Amino acid sequence: MATRLDRPLRERHLVTLRIGWGAALVTVITFLTIFFAWPVGAMLLRGILDDAGALNLSAFGEVLTTTRTWQIVGHTLTMAVLGTIGSVVFGLPAAYILYRTDFPGRTVLRSITLVPFVLPTVVVGVAFRALLGSNGPLGFLGMDQTTGAIVAAMVFFNISLIARQVGGLWQMLDPRTVEAARSLGASRARAFCTITLPALTPAIGASAGLVFLYCSTAYSLVRTLGSPGVGTIETEVFRQTQTFLDLRTAAVFSALQVVFVLASVWLTQRLSHRATTALRLQHPVRQPLARTDWFPFGVTMFAVVVIILLPMITLIERSLITNDGYGLDNYRLLVTSSGSGFAGGTTAAQALEHSLKIALDATIITLVAAMLISLIITRDANHPVLARGQRFLDTFIMLPMGVSSVTIGFGFLVSIHAVNPSLGQSGVLVPLAQAVVALPLVVRTIIPVLAAVDPKQRQAAAVLGASPTRILATIDAPYLLRAMGLAAGLSFSVALGEFGATSFLASPDYQTLPVYIVRLLNRPGADNFGMALAAAVVLGIVAAIALLIGDRIRPRIRSTR
Repeated sequence: MATRLDRPLRERHLVTLRIGWGAALVTVITFLTIFFAWPVGAMLLRGILDDAGALNLSAFGEVLTTTRTWQIVGHTLTMAVLGTIGSVVFGLPAAYILYRTDFPGRTVLRSITLVPFVLPTVVVGVAFRALLGSNGPLGFLGMDQTTGAIVAAMVFFNISLIARQVGGLWQMLDPRTVEAARSLGASRARAFCTITLPALTPAIGASAGLVFLYCSTAYSLVRTLGSPGVGTIETEVFRQTQTFLDLRTAAVFSALQVVFVLASVWLTQRLSHRATTALRLQHPVRQPLARTDWFPFGVTMFAVVVIILLPMITLIERSLITNDGYGLDNYRLLVTSSGSGFAGGTTAAQALEHSLKIALDATIITLVAAMLISLIITRDANHPVLARGQRFLDTFIMLPMGVSSVTIGFGFLVSIHAVNPSLGQSGVLVPLAQAVVALPLVVRTIIPVLAAVDPKQRQAAAVLGASPTRILATIDAPYLLRAMGLAAGLSFSVALGEFGATSFLASPDYQTLPVYIVRLLNRPGADNFGMALAAAVVLGIVAAIALLIGDRIRPRIRSTR
């Protein structure tokens, strides 16, 4: 029979535990400081300090007093607002149809709405170029390389986000309150506006705030779709850095973006923390699709078919068009040609190889950091100071999600690369920047699984003499492995399609496929455009396969009962 742990051994285990978690915490804080806080801080300081290190706000004065600056800010916010409105307009009917009603094919429709989650933004941008171009199915609309095209692509990405967050709450609402209002004479519209809509408002506000955040940092879409008008804050950062080599002006624009993004994050968190007063049920409630549901059903079908499916189908179809009809010529060019008008000799196949290697490096870095962070956050905090430290780390790790990848890439350029320029030429910084971008998403994937571990299991194992290492291996590890498959697939997919930070740091001789695709789009010629379409299809397929394989890797957890 197992005996209780004697006091000296228990004290040694406690010392080992403290040393181990202390080392893990130092490692995590060091990583986040060097590869996130320092780059972003260096970028912000670049706008307020001169070359001698003295305080100098003249750059802010020069930038903020020009008409062009506020045109850029207005254009950025306008597109973000329109993208948010469009996502809510199409997302709310989809939330009702896909989560509140039941009909044949509902599962298939819900699966289709998840397509945007597995596609890199560059792929979507190329798909909308194919759809809205002069030879595309909707070319007659004249929207190619316009602000409207960018807004449509934003809606493509975010319809499912609204539908999932609002629909998840909607299916839990008790229908009896609405039925009681209807029985007392209230019309369906009035019952919705007075009962259902107030209950859904917190979810709608929180998801809309998140959509606005994504839309205001849609750098890849804007670059891929031609940067119409005066551009956005992010494209101006790239322009000032790469074209004019004016890092101080670029830093000012980056600071503006950080302000807008943090304001959006703050508003989103406030809305998401609001409690709903509606009565909820513990089990989802769905009702058969009725004739009176024709309007939300029609809007949902339009969104699924026209906004989500049509661009993807068009992308595949246009990538097969050749001078002689349909064929695989564009795909063969990916292996044999570097694209006409290019200074370098890299082919798309080589760029894909580079992307895969870099994404693999980024995934390894991300998983190690995410595993340590998740374990620290989910441990039992027996002291108020430790609990506050966990909450701080939980908040701090989400900051990269609230900072544009362009800002992160630019921060790497003015900090680490400035200290050692040879690092930038070697491409070492690219997987590190991609890891920082993917880290918040991966941590949020692992934490819910680790949080399911019963703390009493760890306590019982410790009382019976198990060392901290054995407790971690036998109790936490099975849960951790269950989450690592999806986390690895998500990290690899995000890194593979990352463009914002990579566009600043990728070496001309070691390009990634997203950067290569954008270069193809910016070069005239039918072959370049055809190769861009084919490369986008390949990138989308590889990213989707990586995510799906990761999702399937879920080892079973043995019951402890």
